[in-house]
Amino acid sequence: MQRILLLAGAVVFVDMLFFSALTPLLPHYTHTLGLGKTGAGALTAAYPLGVLVGAIPSGAVAARLGVKPTVVAGLSTVAVCVVIFGLADHAWQLFVARLVQGIASAFSWTGALAWLIAAAPEGRRGTLIGSAFAAAVGGTLFGPVLGGVASLAGTGWTFTVVGIASLGLVAFAATTSAAPPDDPQPLSSLFAAFRDRQLLVCFWLVALPGLLFGNLSVLVPLRLSHLGYSGAAIGAVFLCSAALEAGNNVLVGRLSDRHGTSIPILTGLAASAILAALLPWPTAAALLAVIVVLASLAFGAFFTPALTLLTNVSEARGLDYGYAFALVNLAWAPGETIGAAGGGGLAHATADAVPYLALSMVCIASFALLGRLTSRA
Repeated sequence: MQRILLLAGAVVFVDMLFFSALTPLLPHYTHTLGLGKTGAGALTAAYPLGVLVGAIPSGAVAARLGVKPTVVAGLSTVAVCVVIFGLADHAWQLFVARLVQGIASAFSWTGALAWLIAAAPEGRRGTLIGSAFAAAVGGTLFGPVLGGVASLAGTGWTFTVVGIASLGLVAFAATTSAAPPDDPQPLSSLFAAFRDRQLLVCFWLVALPGLLFGNLSVLVPLRLSHLGYSGAAIGAVFLCSAALEAGNNVLVGRLSDRHGTSIPILTGLAASAILAALLPWPTAAALLAVIVVLASLAFGAFFTPALTLLTNVSEARGLDYGYAFALVNLAWAPGETIGAAGGGGLAHATADAVPYLALSMVCIASFALLGRLTSRA
């Protein structure tokens, strides 16, 4: 169990390391390539768009061929894409590299998390999911550091070295034992999940953090840069956010196992509504940085319990874990894509306050709906 947890944590760490490395580099690419907020949003959204494209194929491969080949294929492709991204010097090259990286990450995430949950003892899913996502947040924590190093040492050298080094994880996955699927389920089992009311609620609770974080990842770096923060300083803000969020994931996972998922989900929604409404107003970089840290904690607070709830409901419905985590990718990816591209485009056309306040109202509506469903249960 410990080896599988270590593997799953390492897989999601590496994926999020490369995903979040763009954050401190975004102002640089926006300036040198003339992207603007809309272009910056599109570049940020390329990764989750790729995850969306790869979500259903990754679930099908995991359910039919097993989790190990799914993880190995995903990790190997991610490493190649990272090197290409580092060497790219045109906007379309960056976009394609991020898009294919997202497709590959759908495979590595689906395979790794299905591998973990299939081996998880009963009553410990929340804790294990929280631990895995603490590792993912750790990748988010060090990603901006990697991006900061790349801004100083050069993206080509930095991403080439790290991409090649990540191939060691492929060997680790290939030498870890995994049981083949006993009774491969048809793809129709995945589509049938969309007729289940509880699974749809779980689906939305995974998509909403993607919306919130996608919007945050585009507007905050650009706003902090406008207020005078360097790429290294922007990376430090997200570093602090991720450090606190990693510990919070473990705590929330344990609370979900002991007391259920409803309380942490509702608390996270309420806090997210408040902090999303506060984000557009600070005119001092330091104050904005503090609110960003608190908002990141709130946005991530209901992600782990939502995944725990999703896996529990999926098991009750007899759904293969590969398809369960394909649902996670299908939910998170559009949320992150719309949050990044839509948020950036809407802010460019109007003002930063518009997407932030719209998301705040969405959180309020979700809180009211979930509270009503919980009271009826």
